[in-house]
Amino acid sequence: MATALITGVTGQDGSYLAEWLLGRGYRVVGMVRRASTENFERIGHLRDRLELRQADLLDQLSLIDLLRTVRPDEIYNLAAQSFVPTSWSQPVLTAEFDAVGVTRLLEAMRLAAPEARFYQASSSEMFGKVRETPQRETTPFHPRSPYGVAKVYGHHITVNYRESYDLYACSGILFNHESPRRGREFVTRKISDGVARIKLGLASEIALGNLTARRDWGFAGDYVEAMWRMLQQPTADDYVVATGESHAVQELVEIACGCAGLDWRAVVREDPTLLRPAEVDQLVGDASKARRVLGWAPRVSFPELVEMMVRADLERLRG
Repeated sequence: MATALITGVTGQDGSYLAEWLLGRGYRVVGMVRRASTENFERIGHLRDRLELRQADLLDQLSLIDLLRTVRPDEIYNLAAQSFVPTSWSQPVLTAEFDAVGVTRLLEAMRLAAPEARFYQASSSEMFGKVRETPQRETTPFHPRSPYGVAKVYGHHITVNYRESYDLYACSGILFNHESPRRGREFVTRKISDGVARIKLGLASEIALGNLTARRDWGFAGDYVEAMWRMLQQPTADDYVVATGESHAVQELVEIACGCAGLDWRAVVREDPTLLRPAEVDQLVGDASKARRVLGWAPRVSFPELVEMMVRADLERLRG
């Protein structure tokens, strides 16, 4: 039985990846931070099948002890400060988790589990002010937020450890991926939750920032399969994971409202205070390498994803 260690197991991607790996017979160990209150909502249905162990990306020794104890075959580093707006208000903490934290985990792997295979969660936000469209593995990075800058560091240090120490370490440059398990602070979930609340008479409007920003949105449940496929290859490499389709925030709003029988113009309010200090106007990925090498392709379409999220929030709020 192969052992997989997932940092960030309580997050959206961690919960879907844990499901995927458990379904393939893995022993799955989730790393969690010590906290006074536990938030295991996303993995509640898996608790009796998971092992949870405490460690912290901010504490080097805890990571070394964890790897020596668990002896993982695969390490998936999904833990991060992942909300872009927060990275402006907490840039140093974002760098500690999303940049230096990656180095600590790689260093722990080098010392305690050098035979393991390592996956780093890179991000399309690294492309930022894009130099070419669509974005591929060779597209230069120009991050436009402290989050994007930290992710560029995490990406390059992963490449560096692969080339310097011959570790099996790869990065998935994942474009936006959403689900009913997405945090409600993210715009996709803010919209699906807001539409559900308006439909049920619990709210009257949704305040949004830039409606013209365009993103490449896919389903998180599809994207974790790509993570796993990367670690099954003979040699480590980096891959863009995306749908190849670009949609505006306004399109997302229109589909979500249409799903609930609402007129989006009547319920959406544009709020300039929600605009980013430096906007990323358009991201769309070229995942042809992942399709060719990994045999991966997204299954859930953009309208299906939005409708899935609205239905899930309606069901949750009715309950």
